[in-house]
Amino acid sequence: MEYNPEGPFADPCPTKTRADLEWDRILEALAERCASRAGKRLARALPFASTRAEALTMLSEVREAFELARAGEPLPSRDVAELEDALDRARIGAALANEELRAVLGLLEAARTSRQYLQSRRQLAPTLYAACATNPELDAVARELAAAFDPDGTLSDRASPRLEALRAERRAVRDRLVRRLEDLIQKHEDILQDRYWTERDGRYVLPVRSDAHERFPGIVHATSASGATVFVEPRVLVETGNRMKMVDAEVAREELAIYAALTARVAEDIESVAAAARALAHADVRAAAARLARDLDLTFPDVPDDTFADRGASDGAARPASIVLHGGRHPLLALDGVKVVPSDLSMSAGRAMIVSGPNAGGKTVALKTLGLAALMVRAGLPVAAREGSRVALFDVVLTDVGDDQNLHKNLSTFSAHVQNLGQILGETRPGALVLLDELAGGTDPREGEALAAAVLDSLCARGGTVACTTHYEGLKALALGDQRFENASVGFDLATMSPTFRLVVGVPGASSALAVARRFGIPAAVLERAERFLTTEAVTFEQMVEKLSAERRALELAREDAEREAAGARAKRRELDGEIGRLREKERAVITREGEALLASLRRARDDLKAAQSRLRGKPTEEDVRAAARVMDAVGQKTSLGGELELRPKEEPPARPAIDPAAIRVGARVYVPRLRAEAEVVEVLSGGQLRVAAGALKLTTSIAELRGTGAPPAAAAPPQRRVDLDAAADPDVPIQTADNTVDLRGLRAHEAVAMAEQFLDRSLGAGRKVTFFVHGHGTGALRDAVREALRASPYVARLRPGGPSEGGDGVTVAWLKW
Repeated sequence: MEYNPEGPFADPCPTKTRADLEWDRILEALAERCASRAGKRLARALPFASTRAEALTMLSEVREAFELARAGEPLPSRDVAELEDALDRARIGAALANEELRAVLGLLEAARTSRQYLQSRRQLAPTLYAACATNPELDAVARELAAAFDPDGTLSDRASPRLEALRAERRAVRDRLVRRLEDLIQKHEDILQDRYWTERDGRYVLPVRSDAHERFPGIVHATSASGATVFVEPRVLVETGNRMKMVDAEVAREELAIYAALTARVAEDIESVAAAARALAHADVRAAAARLARDLDLTFPDVPDDTFADRGASDGAARPASIVLHGGRHPLLALDGVKVVPSDLSMSAGRAMIVSGPNAGGKTVALKTLGLAALMVRAGLPVAAREGSRVALFDVVLTDVGDDQNLHKNLSTFSAHVQNLGQILGETRPGALVLLDELAGGTDPREGEALAAAVLDSLCARGGTVACTTHYEGLKALALGDQRFENASVGFDLATMSPTFRLVVGVPGASSALAVARRFGIPAAVLERAERFLTTEAVTFEQMVEKLSAERRALELAREDAEREAAGARAKRRELDGEIGRLREKERAVITREGEALLASLRRARDDLKAAQSRLRGKPTEEDVRAAARVMDAVGQKTSLGGELELRPKEEPPARPAIDPAAIRVGARVYVPRLRAEAEVVEVLSGGQLRVAAGALKLTTSIAELRGTGAPPAAAAPPQRRVDLDAAADPDVPIQTADNTVDLRGLRAHEAVAMAEQFLDRSLGAGRKVTFFVHGHGTGALRDAVREALRASPYVARLRPGGPSEGGDGVTVAWLKW
């Protein structure tokens, strides 16, 4: 096979490769899923892509058909007749028969259905739309053909006016014949064998008794098998019968003329009709490939641009061909319903993978999996592997798998093997995938091992992508000193004495011949003697391989445990993240409700101020002034620190540590005393000013006002001043007026305290010496809160409960400092 690096891809599947990998079984499985005979024929001779662009297009077509089928809208395919011979005859002017013309009509109707289907899904399947396009002008041809035939397939009277007239005449002549025949049956009943008429060679006859036919004038056309009946055409009907024959001949000639005219109409668009037939077969094969992908769980691999045989490379440089299968499976085993153990397989050009392990452990299966994957991609088919696999376009797949012993050619197994190796060495080049089963086996082990090592070295030097199976210890050791070689092994479970069929890369495998022999019943004495015959080196190497396999298994178990723990940690992390998110949403909801309550309070305060202003307009009375003062006191209480409009978390500590100005930055968390809540710094302004956000609430504040978010230090309660609260012992009896009295009844404790503090501020400004705070009796909570706040105020010199004439314990009297 001559290699041309600038030309298109060659056929990747020589005859031996086709047989070794059973490629025809893949094609037959594809053909079985086709609906038409043309599709089956095309599937059995499925071509390989000759360029990378063609391979990508073929894969894209199958992928689109697969996606359409998965969406419940499979590509339409139907059994249409093969018309190559009929179309060839139409090209040379021969008239097509009734069945052939109706087959063309079925083809055109299927083409119209396919075109309409793809036209409506052009955005979903652009590659299929382009590949299976048909000429819309063929619809006119289909209409003409459909008009020429009745539903039962016969040529319609509408096919031509002359045919309609001739058939009408034929029916009239026949009706006359039938009526005359029935009259003759009535007239000559005595000499007839039975009361019926029939046809013989297109002539209408009566069954006359053989002993009486001389009495019935006419022409004898036949006799019965027994000779008792003679079929006679009455002489009186001969002329009418002749006319009937003539009309039949004219009808036949007209039908032939119509068939010729319809054939000529088809011949006008013969190439479009042939293209439609090819498009339907192409679509049928792509739909079958989609069904095969579904049945075998095939996936679409990446086709890297690193393939050597990419003839479109601008620099013309060679690039290494590679194949990486994640969870690769043998598709034919899957087709047979065998449960296949998936394996990860990876190869690249100029390197060799040496697969070792016990017999019947899956070594040859791994080789065939690689070869079939390479061929399937070249044929535009998905591969038996998981998503994310990568398969380059190999120029050729060369194999030596199986026994080619041939007694007729005087070839032993080893001779045939060496002959194949010679051909493979001659054809190996960059872009070649080489698969060798039991390399250099069947001869002296030492010489075979040396030959195998030399062959592998030569194949890698020629740029081939190589995989081989072996039991030679020397080949297993090649990977220890040469990076071009890589070990791989199929496992063997010593506990169950059976292969695992799982391929592991990087570790050589033990042949386990004695273990397998023990499993299949070889006596223990024989096995013990065999172990004594083993050399020390062989035993040591076998023990080393078994130790590596055990350590690898332990590492796999540890990795599985780590992956399970990591998965559990990720699940817990997701759970915690969800809980944090729910808590944040809850916090935002609370802040939103508080904000809405604050806005409602501000609106009420604004309405109260407007009402007070309206009372003060004009000439207000003393009562209006007092009412306005009370409204202003109430609004002032709400807007002051500690008032109703202040955000106050539950059980907030009284003080927090000061914050370091150097720690202020965007995103930092701080405590805002004015809000009595934590907030986030969203902007640092000039002059020591900041903008902070607490949920949806944002405000501007200063660094000096802020506090840290850490827990405040515990502080001892300040010493309380002892104040004489005995009104009877008070030598200074104040006079209570409306100006020096504030009514706190009906307020909450913090509202009353805020209003009391504001009233103290106004009283100091007005120069009052004494104030009265009316809080009522109630439960005593409001009284205690007001008196506690007055004791702690720096403006109050002393205080006492009200006297009997002042309201008793429901009033607190306070003297201000001056």
